[in-house]
Amino acid sequence: MHTAMFPTRAYQYRRRLPHFQKFDRALFVTFCKLTRDAFPDDARNLVLQHCVFEHGKRIELHAAVVMPDHVHLLFTPLRDEHGWPYPLPNILKMIKGTAARDINRLLRKGGPVWQDESFDHVLRSQESLAEKIEYIRMNPVRAGLAQKPEEYKWLWLAPCEF
Repeated sequence: MHTAMFPTRAYQYRRRLPHFQKFDRALFVTFCKLTRDAFPDDARNLVLQHCVFEHGKRIELHAAVVMPDHVHLLFTPLRDEHGWPYPLPNILKMIKGTAARDINRLLRKGGPVWQDESFDHVLRSQESLAEKIEYIRMNPVRAGLAQKPEEYKWLWLAPCEF
């Protein structure tokens, strides 16, 4: 069953954008709200909780930031009980799906919360990992949402690994 899904040490799937997952490599992923209006603070809290909740279960989360209308994640997929990495579509479905359900409940709304597509990039080195962590860390500052990264309450960084 898994061999058909993962015939090599990497796999690719396509929706509107191509997606490529290389085993044991960190992924930088961005996904956006369906609409460009800002999430209320309580909704951003929920999104960050769902991202961090997956840490240690399906992903090793390195960094996450929930911006007003999009999310950046940096993580390495963990392996399932058969030794296969959790596929990116399954990880995103879990995070986005559970967050959307709770956001709709919070806002007393229904329907989709997220755009169908996401952007993902396979990191190739520790240097690029450090660059993406810094990008995520500084994103709220560049957007004018905080003076310093540590002031932004929807930023999560793993303890320094390198």
